[in-house]
Amino acid sequence: MILFLTGASHTGKTLLAQRLLERHRVPYLSIDHLKMGLIRSGETALTPEDDAALEAYLWPIVREIARTALENRQHLILEGGYILFRWREDFTDRELREIRFCCLAMTRDYIEHHFADIRRYADVIERRLDDSGCTPAWLIAENERCRELCRRYDCPCLLIDGEYRVDLDGEALFPPVEPPRGASE
Repeated sequence: MILFLTGASHTGKTLLAQRLLERHRVPYLSIDHLKMGLIRSGETALTPEDDAALEAYLWPIVREIARTALENRQHLILEGGYILFRWREDFTDRELREIRFCCLAMTRDYIEHHFADIRRYADVIERRLDDSGCTPAWLIAENERCRELCRRYDCPCLLIDGEYRVDLDGEALFPPVEPPRGASE
C-alpha cells in the first residue's frame, strides 16, 4: 500500500508520517529530503524557491518510486507538498487499488486562533532554517489553495479545525503484506 500524504505547510505532514512509521513500521520518504538531495548534489539547477518547477520535476520521480514499491509489494508513505492533486491520472486502475491519498489542511479559524502553536511546533520533526514567511495570511492562503485542489480533484482532505487531532487508521491503510509465492523466510 502506498500513502501519498500531502497538504499545506505547517499542517503536520512529517510528524504524521513519523508517527505512522513508529506505530506501523511503514517507512516514509520525505519529498523535501529528495528535493534537497537533488538540489545540493547539483542534479538540478532548481532552488527551494522554485515550487512550481520543483513539483513538475519531482512528480515523475515520486510517481516511479511509488510504482517500484507497488511492484515489490512494499508499503511506503510518500510525504510532502510536491504530490500532484491530479495523481490518479498517472496510475492504472490496478495500481489505484493499492494507493491512498490524504491532504492535511487547516481552517482559517484554526490558523487565526492557534497561530502561536503552529509556529511553536513548526520544528518538531524537521528544523526550518528560515520560517520568516510563515504568517497567518500566508497560511490561510496556502490551506485554502489545498482545500480547493482537493475539491477540484475529488481528493480526501483531513481538515484541522478546533482541536488538532490527526491520526490515520494504520491498520486499514497498511494490511499485512503476503510474501510472494515460493519465497522462504
